[in-house]
Amino acid sequence: MKEVVSVSLGSSKRDHSVEVELLGEKFKISRVGTDGDFKKAISLLRELDGKVAAIGLGGIDLYLWAGNKKYMIRDAKKLKEAVRKTPVVDGSGLKNTLEREVIRYLVKEGFSLKGKKVLMVSAVDRFGMAEAFHEEGCQIIYGDLIFGLKIPISIRSFQTFYIFARLLLPIVTKMPFKMLYPTGKSQEKEPEEKYAKYYREAQVIAGDFLFIRKYMPQEMKDKWVITNTVTPKDVEDLRNRGVEYLITTTPEFEGRSFGTNVLEALFLSLLGKSWEETKPGDYLNLLSKLDFKPRIEKLN
Repeated sequence: MKEVVSVSLGSSKRDHSVEVELLGEKFKISRVGTDGDFKKAISLLRELDGKVAAIGLGGIDLYLWAGNKKYMIRDAKKLKEAVRKTPVVDGSGLKNTLEREVIRYLVKEGFSLKGKKVLMVSAVDRFGMAEAFHEEGCQIIYGDLIFGLKIPISIRSFQTFYIFARLLLPIVTKMPFKMLYPTGKSQEKEPEEKYAKYYREAQVIAGDFLFIRKYMPQEMKDKWVITNTVTPKDVEDLRNRGVEYLITTTPEFEGRSFGTNVLEALFLSLLGKSWEETKPGDYLNLLSKLDFKPRIEKLN
């Protein structure tokens, strides 16, 4: 049995492990949180190196994107350099293929997106999804300055967002990651409603779930949430807030949707390739062979 492990800077309370069989191969998939402890994460990565088929980095991105240009996060580079033998991924390669296709799939399935207001909590983290929404004619509120930098300014134009991304990412990626994204116990804090007006304005809330949760208001009636990593507890919380549809871009395994970093690590293991060798077409072919489709759950 091959083993794929996601080493996350997130809370250990979100840990999960499953066994699955894909294309005739058996896999054990695990998510291990290190509660925001970089030293613990590096130690665990070194321990796993050479012993597992592939490793995903969770709770942090290796790269943030603006168009086809990527910028490496300095703190993530330290984690990647702790591993010498085993392939290490952050999910960004898969995001740029899978998450574009998810938006197109929803349209084919009858989810009308044209003209809908979409709050993208962080588009540099999911550039492929943002671009797909733009292509479908959505009115997008780019929340990158709000959710990532705590600057209460929303961006409303794709071109303006792209310019900001190219200007700021070389600086932002050198900042301590905990300043940009909730890690460890900060993931367990109750949502603050200080930016609730952006949620109220939008019909679709999309992006990383912990960013979505960060300022999520109690009232989310009739909203669609498009995200990835959710636990059964998260699903129940969204239901209680009145969310109409929950759509996760990664499939559900035993009640839990894992992050794109886990799925990308799994795909590399199936392909037997390094991250550098893997092309977008490889991911798309595997998605087709596995018949992986988004999880679409009507909550209310």
